[in-house]
Amino acid sequence: MTHPANTPGPAAHPRIDTSVPHSARIWNYWLGGKDNYPVDEEAGDAYTAVFPGIVTIARSSRAFLRRNITHLVAEAGIRQFLDVGTGLPTADNTHQVAQRIAPEARIVYVDNDPMILAHARALLYSTAEGATAYIDADVLDTDRILTAAAQTLDLTRPTALILSNILGHVPDHEQARSLVTRLMDALPSGSYLSVNDGSRGIDPVFEQAQDSYNESGAVPYILRTVEQITAYFDGLELVDPGIVPVTFWRPEPSDPAPQPIGEHGGLARKP
Repeated sequence: MTHPANTPGPAAHPRIDTSVPHSARIWNYWLGGKDNYPVDEEAGDAYTAVFPGIVTIARSSRAFLRRNITHLVAEAGIRQFLDVGTGLPTADNTHQVAQRIAPEARIVYVDNDPMILAHARALLYSTAEGATAYIDADVLDTDRILTAAAQTLDLTRPTALILSNILGHVPDHEQARSLVTRLMDALPSGSYLSVNDGSRGIDPVFEQAQDSYNESGAVPYILRTVEQITAYFDGLELVDPGIVPVTFWRPEPSDPAPQPIGEHGGLARKP
């Protein structure tokens, strides 16, 4: 498999506006990737000048996702994943983590950004035993997502829904809760929900930096309270340790001692 960090920067695309910073490309920059433009690096550097801890949040978020997927495959026996709002490919993408343990795992990625989809199709190869697919759909278009996902996944079997740093892009919290409910309602008992998002109430410097970013003209990302993030899991059975800063979610023995950060997440099972 080609490693994204070794690939050239993104080519021009008629639907890609390279004059405005893009959150997925900035996130890729903070993760050490190459799939971004000067405007993204400038915005990323301006953000880290105010709040250097955003790089820790970005990398801790990715590590949380890796630990979630490892648990789902190795301990919960999940073999199907619906990753909505996948972002740009970096290291340890959902299918890479899942298929290392279970080569037969099947993964559907969803995004509506042309650059993300182009890079995903070019770089994210499945094992021969499993499958990956890519859906061009908005996170709010749940009917389209589910119809297209059913072409690759058997949605009568337990499936893990992954929503990593995507719900903050839905401005209204009740609308975000509604789309989570609609997607989970379509999945059978034994399915799982994995959510992690930027949170308020931990680090006021982070909150100030994010509020300033949202006012810059870039696509905003809304930080939510821990209570609001917890509400996404209503009616589900939380996996220990519940909703916590992502650094505290089942850290590995080799990890440094976890510190609280403004990014909360959790994993829960549909009864």
